[in-house]
Amino acid sequence: MTPEDETDALLDALGRGEMPDPGDPAVRLLAVLRDDVTQRRSSVSMTPST
Repeated sequence: MTPEDETDALLDALGRGEMPDPGDPAVRLLAVLRDDVTQRRSSVSMTPST
């Protein structure tokens, strides 16, 4: 598996809400960022302002 394939697999797993290697600091950081973005997106109103 190439490094690019490993990165793609990691990002796919994180996108599904999985944490493939919780001991990896980079994986933990990406998971926290994903959760933050998800929280921010859910709090944004999709109603257009007039």
